[in-house]
Amino acid sequence: MRLRPALASDIQAVAALHADSWRRFYRGAYTDDYLDGDLLADRLAVWAARLNHPDPRAVTIVVDPESESRHQILGFVHLVRDHDPTWGALVDNLHVRRAEQGGGLGSALLTRAAAQAGGSALYLWVQEQNTRARAFYAARGGRVVGRAQISDPGGVPGRTVGRPMKLRVAWADAAAVGKAKAAPSQGERRGLQDRVSGPGSSATAAG
Repeated sequence: MRLRPALASDIQAVAALHADSWRRFYRGAYTDDYLDGDLLADRLAVWAARLNHPDPRAVTIVVDPESESRHQILGFVHLVRDHDPTWGALVDNLHVRRAEQGGGLGSALLTRAAAQAGGSALYLWVQEQNTRARAFYAARGGRVVGRAQISDPGGVPGRTVGRPMKLRVAWADAAAVGKAKAAPSQGERRGLQDRVSGPGSSATAAG
């Protein structure tokens, strides 16, 4: 396998993996009609825009299988540098094919994204219901520092179920990604709980 920058020729493969991952992990947050209907077309439009007209601040890294084929990538990560003045670079997407999960590809992609962050802080959003992903980021030093409501994908009303929530996971220094974190003190746990569950914390609209 090898990690490399994504190309326009990867649009179909990246969109297909993105859609498959959402269908497996985002049920209950996004409607079945969306996940089983317009999702792939929606992801194709997103990735066509990103890879045909790339943002100079953004980078997408994909993992190729051992056999050269851009019809089936093993995983990808999308990073936007200098996304937020407080939280730094944004890991906007990180997905690994189901058959490859647990083999270290997610860690390799996250580490590569951190290296591309330019020495800044790093953050991402993870769905509150996605306990597996939350455990993955926590094991790599990420701390939950906020909570917000998930907005409808593509800004189209009616694509979410109820009021699904997401958590902001952050690293003060991208270089710390992957390093084991010490258990937080009682004061740190109280502070994090206040930030996650305090008044108004869920009112922020998410992009």
